Amino acid sequence: MAEWSGPLEKIDDFRWRIPKSYKPGMRTDGVIYATEGMLADLRNDQATEQVANVAFLPGIVGHSMAMPDIHWGYGFPIGGVAAMSYEDGVVSPGGVGYDINCGVRMLRSDLTVDDIKGKIRDIADQFYLNIPVGVGGAGNLRVDEKELKQVMRKGAKWMVERGIGWAEDLEACEQQGCIENATPENISPEAIKRGRPQLGTLGSGNHFLEIQVVDEIYNESVAQTFGITGKGQITVMIHTGSRGFGHQVCEDSLRAMQGAVTKYRIELPDRQLACAPVKSPEGQHYLGSMACAANFAWANRQAIAHWVRESFERIMGAGAHKLGLRQVYDVAHNIAKIEEHKIDGKSKKLCVHRKGATRAFAPGHADVPEAYRAVGQPVIVPGDMARYSFLLVGTETAMEQTWGSACHGSGRLMSRHAAIKRMKGKDVQEELSRRGIVVRAKGRDTLAEEASYAYKDAADVVQTCAGADISRLVAKMRPLGVVKG
Repeated sequence: MAEWSGPLEKIDDFRWRIPKSYKPGMRTDGVIYATEGMLADLRNDQATEQVANVAFLPGIVGHSMAMPDIHWGYGFPIGGVAAMSYEDGVVSPGGVGYDINCGVRMLRSDLTVDDIKGKIRDIADQFYLNIPVGVGGAGNLRVDEKELKQVMRKGAKWMVERGIGWAEDLEACEQQGCIENATPENISPEAIKRGRPQLGTLGSGNHFLEIQVVDEIYNESVAQTFGITGKGQITVMIHTGSRGFGHQVCEDSLRAMQGAVTKYRIELPDRQLACAPVKSPEGQHYLGSMACAANFAWANRQAIAHWVRESFERIMGAGAHKLGLRQVYDVAHNIAKIEEHKIDGKSKKLCVHRKGATRAFAPGHADVPEAYRAVGQPVIVPGDMARYSFLLVGTETAMEQTWGSACHGSGRLMSRHAAIKRMKGKDVQEELSRRGIVVRAKGRDTLAEEASYAYKDAADVVQTCAGADISRLVAKMRPLGVVKG
């Protein structure tokens, strides 16, 4: 892929501007959150061009933005954030992506690393037995079409109603694990066919289950609020989304959106930005379908969290409540949300696209769970499987600059193909073992394509967000055991 040679103007140590004069048709500037040391990587692919292209979209409010984990994606860059006026703006499936509501759920525990010494492999093995992983994997749940449509409407609540998880999990979940305007009647037979067997599965690629240990605490008071009590504490991260169901929903929606571009005479620099006015029949159809896939993903992570608890119970010989396996939070990072934000002191209804970006709402915001409202929303940022992941918290600066958004992960540096060519999965597994990390994976190619060298350093990414004050560091966790598809 050719190196990007467009203009990047320094705003401050953590922000760079693509001026709207760069390309005729840009309605606003592009703004990328990055340090000077990240610029070379920024120019290595066309993700920066995608930031400029998003600035063409009708009704865009503020800037076309990208977080420091930016890399090339479909339509929008991964790491892209853009808000459109609800009244005269558009919604674009490319601003959400194929894995609708890919997200992260984090559990904390009362266990310490000493408590599970010698049992990490057993826990990872139990995860692997209890939770189906891999491409096209079929789940432990069996749902018919009618039940699946209830999942589409209720999200995580559908699971909790069946004893799969705890009622308190819903409070520690973005939007209580459900978008209410879901329209199952819009969903194609093909999406239903793909979705039914995959409910309660992890998937492949960068999706994972990870046993972690708290390695560092940066803000003790906020950490305590989130249930992170000290170094050595055991936590778990679950990273997965809406699987083949969400992929098919996106595929179906893109076909409809291509027709909408012609119908509404929308001029675009890239057909992958296919969109429709938010209030149009096509726009509302997409939002209703997207909600179905988002709710599927929340239900999916709910089921996996339940089986994670059962795995710990089996290996540790104690109940999940006694082990303190409480949910810290669950965040979506591929989604479009209808939200109220202040512009020039006035509240305005917006359609906020976050593709590879996480909500980072400030203290006092009504959408932050009551238990966390005094400190702000948890921001969960997984890193690669060899280094570390982070817990951060949202800020008022994020509300002012990024529609309450921050990074979602470390961000790829290499394509999966290039990563596989560089090192064999067997060698990656041996390297992780030398670091004391237990790995269970369905395929060795997965280990090679997800190797540490294929990703940016998550520490650089989160330090950029912290430097820009769009989120603040709370804790760092390092992996002890990893399960991959």
